Amino acid sequence: MDFNSLGIVLIGSTFGLSLRIFIQNNFKKTIGFDIQNTSIVNFIASFALGVLVALNFTNNEILVLFYGGFLGCFSTFSSFIYQLFNLFRKGKFLRLFFHYIEVIIISFLLFYLGYFLIQFF
Repeated sequence: MDFNSLGIVLIGSTFGLSLRIFIQNNFKKTIGFDIQNTSIVNFIASFALGVLVALNFTNNEILVLFYGGFLGCFSTFSSFIYQLFNLFRKGKFLRLFFHYIEVIIISFLLFYLGYFLIQFF
């Protein structure tokens, strides 16, 4: 990796991390059940990834900026795993199962929605 790519990753990751922290600190939704702020970030990241995949960038710098930098720091897979671990440790196995299914299915659907919208238009 050259210094140019490293700089691009740093720029993307700075914006991704900043936006993730902003969302995690300022948004909490309840729609019959609580949606964790980490889940909201993962849903947005999944949708954005679907859009980016559909756009099919050939410019390597754009790929590094968005995939490796922005989305790499914006999405929160490790936080998702930590949430699952805490539910496991507390013995809340049913909630663990539903939280896992919620995040995986909704994230996949949002990825597909982002991909489909770009392909459609």
